[in-house]
Amino acid sequence: MQRTPPESMAKSFTDRGVRDIECIFPDISGYPRGKLMPSASFASGGELRIAQAIPMQAVTGEYSYDPIFPDEDPDILLVPDYETLKPVPWASTPRDMAIHDCYELTGELCQFAPRSLLKQILARYDAIGLTPVVAPEIEFYLTAANVDPAEVLKPPVGRGGRAEVGQSAFSMNLLNEMAPFWDEFHAAIDTLNIRGDTWIHEVGLTQYEINLLHGNAVDVADQAFLFKYAAKEIALKHGLNAVFMAKPIAGEAGSSMHLHQSIVDANGNNIFSNEDGSESERFHHFIGGLQAYLPDMMLLFAPFVNSYRRFIKGSMAPVNLLWGYDNRTTGLRIPRSGPAARRVETRVAGADANPYLVMAATLAAGLAGMEEEQAPTQALEGSAYDHSHDLARTFLVAHQQFETSTNARRLLGERFVTAFASVKEIEYQNYLSEVGAWERRFLLPLV
Repeated sequence: MQRTPPESMAKSFTDRGVRDIECIFPDISGYPRGKLMPSASFASGGELRIAQAIPMQAVTGEYSYDPIFPDEDPDILLVPDYETLKPVPWASTPRDMAIHDCYELTGELCQFAPRSLLKQILARYDAIGLTPVVAPEIEFYLTAANVDPAEVLKPPVGRGGRAEVGQSAFSMNLLNEMAPFWDEFHAAIDTLNIRGDTWIHEVGLTQYEINLLHGNAVDVADQAFLFKYAAKEIALKHGLNAVFMAKPIAGEAGSSMHLHQSIVDANGNNIFSNEDGSESERFHHFIGGLQAYLPDMMLLFAPFVNSYRRFIKGSMAPVNLLWGYDNRTTGLRIPRSGPAARRVETRVAGADANPYLVMAATLAAGLAGMEEEQAPTQALEGSAYDHSHDLARTFLVAHQQFETSTNARRLLGERFVTAFASVKEIEYQNYLSEVGAWERRFLLPLV
């Protein structure tokens, strides 16, 4: 990664009238945080710092200074990845953005920053001459504006003057209903170099899915991060909400983030396939690693209380980590493909999960499986819903498994696991402090 500004940068800013640069990074929730910097300062390579705890900020805005972050609240450096510098499509005046890495003042990557964690996992692959190839599928809803959090989310009124009423999967007409949003959104993701493949209207009311093209894990995670950022910003311009909650509307389909993964060697050959095209041992060991270690890291795939509403039998959301060929009931699906495209689709993560952390966790587990020669179960024929619900069913169970897991700490780092669990405890305690609609509906008249 280039550490000094390109010589042409200052002139480009001047020619385009760029006034400010968004110096952003993803926090643990995948939310963009950072600082706005004058373009002249950015072009001159001005140093930028931020408090160490910011990458671990809770969705409630709170921080956990105990037991990981010191009371002194020290700084970390924000170091720009100049290859990510792009115009901000929704800005009212010319503005650019760049994704930054978080570094400790001593020079090491910050252990609490999701992009840093993913890079550290990828370095383990690079050390043995391997490179992961990943591609996510991201689902989300477009809803009408919601100014009162006590009100349920509702589908917006489309070009025909009506809101959707349901079960419009793969409808082209309803994919076009929100044409003004889609036109501007498509232009935005082109500007941001987000490499989308196919788009569909999903099962839920104004629910959609995009498949991102496969590529380098950090590059693709950056695209998923910016995809969410762009969707929310463009939606607001059109009086809408782009919603990536795992279960935003009761009775409607949940939103997932399926992740396709393969591994290539230094020559670009897929190590999941032998020379004769058959499945390799490392392919099976990768699956074995996912089965062995992902249950303890469920909190990364389902990071909020709401996340666990998605895991319902028969809903195409997995309840275990069985694997099978072209089987959408399993947590690990092997799509039909040729040997060069042989891959594992992990179907556990919700759309609310942080793409950097999902990739880091799955790749760490798969690598451990290959190194330890973990044996997977037999490939499943039939429905995985006929088997036990092995994945954590609630936030509290997932939190305890993650916090106490020696394997999670070994694969992701002691300090990261402690800090992540601590922040999630803060969010859960905040959740418990709020009385919800269910309690008013049933307890008010009867208790």
